[in-house]
Amino acid sequence: MSEIKRLEIEIIHYQSVEELPEIFATLLLEARHAASHSYSPYSHFEVGAAVLLQNNVIILGSNQENSSYPTGLCAERVALFAAATQHPGVKVTAIAVTARKAGNKPFEEVTPCGGCRQVMSEYEDLHGKDITIVMEAGKGSVNVVKNAASLLPFRFSHANLK
Repeated sequence: MSEIKRLEIEIIHYQSVEELPEIFATLLLEARHAASHSYSPYSHFEVGAAVLLQNNVIILGSNQENSSYPTGLCAERVALFAAATQHPGVKVTAIAVTARKAGNKPFEEVTPCGGCRQVMSEYEDLHGKDITIVMEAGKGSVNVVKNAASLLPFRFSHANLK
């Protein structure tokens, strides 16, 4: 017999950056700065990410496009991979993501793509620790979720390979 099951996602919504805990506000402002280094001549969509490591180091990333579209890379993965390379074994505690159209001042609502969610999930498994995800929500507001599973409830993990 079939049954309906429901998934719930807990999102903490802040009306402004000023309402965020200080470290998340700092992280989001760093992500906004990183967006200014985006190389996005094709999409004209500047994305910035800032990764907070357990040792309180912040690593930035921005989206990097290429005329051969599949070879570009999202800001989140640029930052996560740089963090893993520059600080091997140090746990990621949070990541902030923001975006805007090139030339525009306001930052828009943005969430990580599926590929970035999967990579975040992998780092959570690797370190046995949730990664808080701070996302620009448009009009100056911010959404925060406690982990990648909140955004990717049916994720693929190393457990699926066993």
